[in-house]
Amino acid sequence: MTSPSEKPAWKQRAVERSLRTAKLRAEERVQRFLDAAQAIITEKGSTDFTVQEVVDRSRQSLRSFYLQFDGKHELLLALFEDALSRTSDQLRAAADGQTDPLDKLQVAVELLFELCRPDPSAQRPLFTDFAPQLLISHPDHVKVAHAPMLALFTELMDLAKDAGQLRPEVDSRRTAAMVMQTVMFTAQSAGASDDETQHPITASEVWNFCAHGFARA
Repeated sequence: MTSPSEKPAWKQRAVERSLRTAKLRAEERVQRFLDAAQAIITEKGSTDFTVQEVVDRSRQSLRSFYLQFDGKHELLLALFEDALSRTSDQLRAAADGQTDPLDKLQVAVELLFELCRPDPSAQRPLFTDFAPQLLISHPDHVKVAHAPMLALFTELMDLAKDAGQLRPEVDSRRTAAMVMQTVMFTAQSAGASDDETQHPITASEVWNFCAHGFARA
């Protein structure tokens, strides 16, 4: 016999079903807003758009938008996080093609470098416009956005360490963070001087630096 405070099983099932349906609908609405914003960014080649443009493109209501997002900044942040998550998936897929732990790490480092290099033919305003501003105004948001990638590099570091391929004192997470920052900053700064334009830094150079440093052993 159920106590007065307990809901009958059929009622619990009905509530759970209702919540699942509401969650799916909310996810669909969010995705439509994200798809609309991404389409506008691609067309304009910039993040210079209004919330109303996104609402009109998604064919949803302004009220629905503000039920999902606090404003344009949060929408851009969602797009940025989604892009970095997909990048992490791409790096993981490439690393999974290798069997040796250090080879996995090398493939991930070199691919990340190539993906972060400036491409004049590709307009990526989320990374060229929004990300630098975000780093200054909301560094904590940048940290959260990069969490999936940091988790991947930490995992790869752990695999290499367990295989005896890293120095025993290496802290996987801290080293992964430094490697990521080095790779991304170097890639994004490529071509900053005449010498680098004529003789650009390569992915293999970056890997050698990250893996071996510059001091004589």
